[in-house]
Amino acid sequence: MTKAFGRSLAALCALAAGSAHAQSAASPEYIDATRINVPIAPWLHALDAVFVDVDGDGDLDVVVAVEYGVNRLYLNDGHGTLTWVEGAFGYERHDSEHVDSADLDGDGFEDIVFVSEDDGVHQLFLGDGKGRFTDASDRLPKGSEGNALAIGDVNGDGLPDIVIGNTNEKGTGSAQNFLLLNDPDRPGHFIDVSATHLPQSELGTQGIVLTDMDGDGDLDMLIANQDPPNQLFLNDGTGRFSDASDRLDITVPMMTREVHVLDANADGLPDILYFNLTSNNRRWDKDPQTRLLINDGKGRWLDRTDGNLPEHRFSSWGGEVVDFNHDGAPDIVVSAIQIPGHVPLQVRAWQNDGKGRFTDVTLPMIPSDTVGRSWSMGKGDLDGDGKDDLFIGQWGTQARLLLTNKSTVKRPRFIPLGK
Repeated sequence: MTKAFGRSLAALCALAAGSAHAQSAASPEYIDATRINVPIAPWLHALDAVFVDVDGDGDLDVVVAVEYGVNRLYLNDGHGTLTWVEGAFGYERHDSEHVDSADLDGDGFEDIVFVSEDDGVHQLFLGDGKGRFTDASDRLPKGSEGNALAIGDVNGDGLPDIVIGNTNEKGTGSAQNFLLLNDPDRPGHFIDVSATHLPQSELGTQGIVLTDMDGDGDLDMLIANQDPPNQLFLNDGTGRFSDASDRLDITVPMMTREVHVLDANADGLPDILYFNLTSNNRRWDKDPQTRLLINDGKGRWLDRTDGNLPEHRFSSWGGEVVDFNHDGAPDIVVSAIQIPGHVPLQVRAWQNDGKGRFTDVTLPMIPSDTVGRSWSMGKGDLDGDGKDDLFIGQWGTQARLLLTNKSTVKRPRFIPLGK
């Protein structure tokens, strides 16, 4: 994905200095632990992260997809302090956009997949459970502009399969997505069934989620596209998908970057959240409002954004669904960037009332120095307190780490003034 720098050199240097020298900021729920706990790299394009225990010590480590750089492994000391293991994934630079993990070869250890856009070099690293990896990237297809990634068992054989979402911004290839079935005779090798198992599409995919949307027990596919509309593909249980996008109530054209699934209104049914851009750091174009589609219980998802999500004009390259106030209802943390200009903004927090209505609680929830060109996020318990922490990827600003504030105990829900 082509990006522009947006801010001046002086401004970025000031932002980096603030990250490196200011005391860690805290809110009632989160501590911004970036300065002490994360290797300082204010120019790094850390676009995505996954939390996974790669060295078998019982805590979650962080694997980071780096655009125009070398992908990174940060080992966790068990308390949320991250150490960079240089060369864990080699030293070659690629245009990596997303990362995910699974035990792909059935040896009991987590493996890592990266997808790359501009150079089309997708990477597969097989883990040994001790923090070391073997490059097996030749098992993945090359030559696509990969912008999305999901891993899951789509054909019910007990082996995780891989879906790669593609774009064709260069106009030299195809935006058809890839479905790679894990070979049961050679786990960790893959069979490309894209032509026979996926509907054909050239819309340009930026995000994919594999989850059961229709309640039949298999993994369906939600697709976020940069060119409208977004899509829903239903699985027949064998890994063959059919287009059911007409079940989505798409009321406005969207340039969507990420899609997430949550039960927003506690009815036990999956709802849909789309994070959107106005443009890819160009002029004002489409409405970047984050959108919420609610399951009607009859096989359709209806747009219920108005009145349920805070209104905004910033663009969002990503975010995360996390219950940050621990009341059992999913809340939302949102990456925010001002477009045009690619101007860094503070990460936002939207709190769920338990019925699918979200209120902006950024001021009391997110530390004031959690600012940057925020991208996709990783989620999991890094410091062993039983609560989800957040690693927030960044484009050319310091990647940030929000650890849950251990001094907090179960507390009443924050109620904004006037509510």
